[in-house]
Amino acid sequence: MAATSESPVFRASTTAPVNIAVIKYWGKRDATLNLPTNSSLSVTLSQRSLRTLTTASCSAAYPAVDELTLNGNPQDIQSSKRTLACLANLRALRQEIEKADSSLPKLSALPLRIVSENNFPTAAGLASSAAGFAALVRAVADLYQLPQSPTDLSRIARQGSGSACRSLMGGYVAWRAGELADGSDSLAEEVAPQSHWPEMRALILVVSAEKKDVPSTTGMQTTVATSELFSTRANAIVPARMTAIETAIQNRDFPTFAEITMRDSNGFHATCLDSWPPIFYMNDVSRAAVRLVHDINNLAGRTVCAYTFDAGPNAVIYYLEKDSSLVAGTFKAILGTALEGWSGPFYEPVKNITDSGVPLDQVDSRAVDVLKSGLSRVILTAVGEGPVSVQSHLVGEKGEILSSS
Repeated sequence: MAATSESPVFRASTTAPVNIAVIKYWGKRDATLNLPTNSSLSVTLSQRSLRTLTTASCSAAYPAVDELTLNGNPQDIQSSKRTLACLANLRALRQEIEKADSSLPKLSALPLRIVSENNFPTAAGLASSAAGFAALVRAVADLYQLPQSPTDLSRIARQGSGSACRSLMGGYVAWRAGELADGSDSLAEEVAPQSHWPEMRALILVVSAEKKDVPSTTGMQTTVATSELFSTRANAIVPARMTAIETAIQNRDFPTFAEITMRDSNGFHATCLDSWPPIFYMNDVSRAAVRLVHDINNLAGRTVCAYTFDAGPNAVIYYLEKDSSLVAGTFKAILGTALEGWSGPFYEPVKNITDSGVPLDQVDSRAVDVLKSGLSRVILTAVGEGPVSVQSHLVGEKGEILSSS
């Protein structure tokens, strides 16, 4: 329905980033509020590579029920308790402002039309829900002109998707598990901004763009209920790792950052394997990436790269820009430039590299063969900033749905 002159369309748009955890969030102490059993820490990735664009709009001319369109497909928003919880919280904050200033338009009473587009595969292990809910919360908050800080809004985004609270900030972000039953102390905090350690790079090896066999929520429930390793990881191991990796980030100490990152990824997947029945998010291609990272570090004589895997098979390999030849150069030599993804803003340091960073005849040949045949694309990216308000709208001035392409 087009808006009339008597029913203006109010709108705000934002982009939000993907984040990849180096200390993993896995398991919930309260499923309704999305309260985690352990704290976590992530690196926000550059929106020049991966981002969600969301426009939040409202108008009296819209149908009475809130609407959400994702990647061109209408979503059943009324069946999503998580989405409804986020919108209810944001509306309540807007209502407080309207009560304090009667001259303001009553936006909280108007139905919403929200349109969102990802520039990466949804539900493919690339943290699409984190970027999606962060963009939704930030866009509606901007539409309602809310004064709340990103940390305040992280409590709301957390209810949509746990890891979404970390995508409300840039750089290096911690999600504090908290202890209170109402979740008020379960929030995200920026450990260090992008500018503190801007040299961090990430090479994402996309193994599969298909949806994973075991959704994260189901996997968490299974692990919490059945894994004997889980409680030790959550209660003893992760707290110590959080302290250690935050210190490593402050000191820009990559070898320590890398070892903690790899050990935590391995420990997380060990609890998945220890679940009953066991959960397998990594596959043969994932394990080949692990072997190659260790080979590169051994041949370099120092730790120059680190792998991490979320609840999926895709490898995210962190390294510093100064070691692009050793790390990205080796993967480029193995995979060849015909594989999609050897382009974009972070390809420049790698573009003119023609030789492998380490001798290929000294790395695991089986791992090389598996990687050559098992990847669909690569993504070159880096540490980046948090959500950005933009004027590229996905809803027109009359309320019509537009496309970013």
